[in-house]
Amino acid sequence: MDGAGGPGEGPAQEALQSLSRRLQVQEKEMELVKAALAEALRLLRLQAPPNSLQDSGTLAATRDSPAAPPGLPPPCSPSLVSRGTQTETEAEREASLGPSGLSNGPPAPQGGSEEPSGTQSEGGGSSSSGTGSPGPPGILRLTQPPQRADTPRRNSSSSSPSERPRQKLSRKAASSANLLLRSGSTESRGGKDPLSSPGGPGSRRSNYNLGISVKMFLRGRPITMYIPSGIRSLEELPSGPPPETLSLDWVYGYRGRDSRSNLFVLRSGEVVYFIACVVVLYRPEGGPGGPGGGGQRHYRGHTDCVRCLAVHPDGVRVASGQTAGVDKDGKPLQPVVHVWDSETLLKLQEIGLGAFERGVGALAFSVADQGAFLCVVDDSNEHMLSVWDCSRGTKLAEIKSTNDSVLAVGFSPRDSSCIVTSGKSHVHFWNWSGGAGVPGNGTLTRKQGVFGKYKKPKFIPCFVFLPDGDILTGDSEGNILTWGRSLSDSRTPGRGGAKETYGIVAQAHAHEGSIFALCLRRDGTVLSGGGRDRRLVQWGPGLVALQEAEIPEHFGAVRAIAEGPGSQLLVGTTKNALLRGDLAQGFSPVIQGHTDELWGLCTHPFQNRFLTCGHDRQLCLWDGEGHALAWSIDLKETGLCADFHPSGAVVAVGLNTGRWLVLDTETREIVSDVTDGNEQLSVVRYSPDGLYLAIGSHDNMIYIYSVSSDGAKSNRFGRCVGHSSFITHLDWSKDGSFIMSNSGDYEILYWDVVGGCKLLRNRYDSRDREWATYTCVLGFHVYGVWPDGSDGTDINSLCRSHNERVVAVADDFCKVHLFQYPCARAKAPSLVYGGHGSHVTSVRFTHDDSHLISLGGKDASIFQWRVLGAGGAVPAPATPSRTPSLSPASSLDV
Repeated sequence: MDGAGGPGEGPAQEALQSLSRRLQVQEKEMELVKAALAEALRLLRLQAPPNSLQDSGTLAATRDSPAAPPGLPPPCSPSLVSRGTQTETEAEREASLGPSGLSNGPPAPQGGSEEPSGTQSEGGGSSSSGTGSPGPPGILRLTQPPQRADTPRRNSSSSSPSERPRQKLSRKAASSANLLLRSGSTESRGGKDPLSSPGGPGSRRSNYNLGISVKMFLRGRPITMYIPSGIRSLEELPSGPPPETLSLDWVYGYRGRDSRSNLFVLRSGEVVYFIACVVVLYRPEGGPGGPGGGGQRHYRGHTDCVRCLAVHPDGVRVASGQTAGVDKDGKPLQPVVHVWDSETLLKLQEIGLGAFERGVGALAFSVADQGAFLCVVDDSNEHMLSVWDCSRGTKLAEIKSTNDSVLAVGFSPRDSSCIVTSGKSHVHFWNWSGGAGVPGNGTLTRKQGVFGKYKKPKFIPCFVFLPDGDILTGDSEGNILTWGRSLSDSRTPGRGGAKETYGIVAQAHAHEGSIFALCLRRDGTVLSGGGRDRRLVQWGPGLVALQEAEIPEHFGAVRAIAEGPGSQLLVGTTKNALLRGDLAQGFSPVIQGHTDELWGLCTHPFQNRFLTCGHDRQLCLWDGEGHALAWSIDLKETGLCADFHPSGAVVAVGLNTGRWLVLDTETREIVSDVTDGNEQLSVVRYSPDGLYLAIGSHDNMIYIYSVSSDGAKSNRFGRCVGHSSFITHLDWSKDGSFIMSNSGDYEILYWDVVGGCKLLRNRYDSRDREWATYTCVLGFHVYGVWPDGSDGTDINSLCRSHNERVVAVADDFCKVHLFQYPCARAKAPSLVYGGHGSHVTSVRFTHDDSHLISLGGKDASIFQWRVLGAGGAVPAPATPSRTPSLSPASSLDV
């Protein structure tokens, strides 16, 4: 500073000024506290007789509250004051920030300079009110005056959740830790049920009708929310579940990246495959749909991720096996096999509940006896092989298979007593004696395939039975091996001994790299699908190559092959695409999907289109009416968030490196490439008039850009600085002038963007502001969506419908919830929908509220739900409160 006297005079002068300002604040705080108490006593005198006031009110305050510090009047009793006044807590907060309004009205706007270090928020930000006992996480409490004599004000540097241990439940290996930090222990989940039930008449959270704010706690941090002036009582708000319901309309994606036995064609002509917890029955031709094909039906009986399928010889019944997973408390759950009717979608039999470990890895129906038996291999260390009676659901035989992974199993079509398994470095031939159909009396004996002079491959992922009784196997060396029974063992079938039963008859080198799939066609020829070379080859007798085709590189390698009508083939790929075509004409996609964890989602402002991005670095635009992928581009980096400009001409995409791009939705060209900081971006959002773009970063800042009318050009307008943790969600006001934002430590802050990106310290004035969108997970209008005992990470995403009637919630327990809006009642009831096999990362309504889009995390699935209005709509079936998880993909390197 020019003209300064000594070197230490400047800092000393600043320190004196700071002390002077602090003294003034404390004096004003005392005045406000006294005024608030005087007003409270005045109201009590108006509402109660003098004797009652002296005998009950004063004594109650003395009895329920600790003694006040010297020089201060006794603290108020723990009750709400009238709407026109502040509690002592609120007065203390506003006074600590500067001059405040009169105690008999709403606080006046603050003036002077703003210091981020002194920011007060509705959440547990840089400083929070020192209430007595906050109680368990997620519990709402009345707004009460602080017991300042007993509870000191907490310092954010010592109580920040970023400095606490981040222990995770085993099922949430890739959950919302990127956006919200996890609780320090799993004990806080206790008996918490994510499907919250309505609170009873005695609930402490139902008596806020006289106050100006409500308070909830997440991980012990208080979050204060001001009640809009138009609400006289919370009892007048909607209660009960919403009249609208959801019906699963379409599932985008196919699980080909890390699973086998996942693609078949039914007798009806429908293609059956799976993704997440849903088995999809897809009709390529006929039915509703666009260029991508026909309609879908869905079997949704599973509660965890489906891992394998088998189709009964009748072409109608289907067996599907699921993985184990854990429940919401981290308790392991048991895998199971469902046998169900593909025409009615009704479950016929539940097989093996309690008998399998970790998951069901492979299964197959018998053929020679019209599918009377089912063979199952689980994912335990010993890979238990068991045979079951399909009609009764009883186990007939069981044996330890091998400690190596088992990738395929099948019955011989000529003899049900012969079972073959293959996997890591082995082919095993099993002889099963049924024990006269008595449960548990059957026996299984094993013969190992002898490789002899042939090199033993690392993996044998697939095999197929030939009509003459021989067996073809495809291995990781690219060879097709022909196996036959050796003459020396044919005299003693099924008995162990020094000699092996089966040996290699012939070998043909078919592919460069691993062979992932073999398929026996109706004409007796065999199709093989390659991994590295992505080739489909048709083989005639004697393994003579007849015809071949190559799958385009961007679809990945061949994972599964199924024969359709005529010469038509269905091919599943390792990049989660389902192709249709033939060897002569080539193949085109009918189903496509992402291949890794999804986070970014936005819907078009006036078309039934939506855009997704995630860890596979793909940015995809989907046609919601045609149920097809409109276009896809490679971002080269992980995309975490996106938003359309109101014109629909461009879309902004936030990446994990601090970069954000603006792309033309028609040409797909990048029209803007900007970097703000070097940390990941959590949210990008255009203002409703399209004049501004807000970008929330993990560096705790919100960057504001002014945008041209077409959205192609942008210039830095300012920064919103004041959050003490990373930005998680934000919304614009309807007039495009203000922003509401949430952060990782549960703050709720408001910003005047047009006025210079200023923090609105008087949050009370924002209680009646109308928001163009509502995606913030913390706020008065949505606090009822939080379940009891929440650790703050249970809700990943939230979206209000455009007609402002319902709120959709994506939780960390693989569920989508539908609440009424506003959802400002504690423990509000909801409609709950399952199907995702991982944490649900995002939900968004389409522009006309006709559909809801939800994203699975690790399962890479996209669900399109049809929103059915009130008036006879039948809700989708409720799902059990079990938490699916993705099992390890042990065969990714095969």
